[in-house]
Amino acid sequence: MKILPITDKCLEYAQNLSVVLKNADIRVEVDDRNEKIGKKIRDTELARVPYMLVVGEKEMNDNKVAVRRQGKGDLGAKGIEEFITEVRKEIIERAPNP
Repeated sequence: MKILPITDKCLEYAQNLSVVLKNADIRVEVDDRNEKIGKKIRDTELARVPYMLVVGEKEMNDNKVAVRRQGKGDLGAKGIEEFITEVRKEIIERAPNP
């Protein structure tokens, strides 16, 4: 999973989200390159990263994330706790049964 901040203003929010997700046992990294958001999204799609969390000023002010899913595109804005719940559910469903 990657967090893609739209501007440098959103970088701190993206890094804070990263800590929250890591504390929820979700692997995540922040794409802090100085590139346009379109290039970050394209590069992340090509790398076949399952989830992208795009964060801009609107998401930062609303304490949300704009979720993009590999192959499915934009899933809309969600609260971070709601997103964590959904991802954990998916991880459990995909886990092999012992």
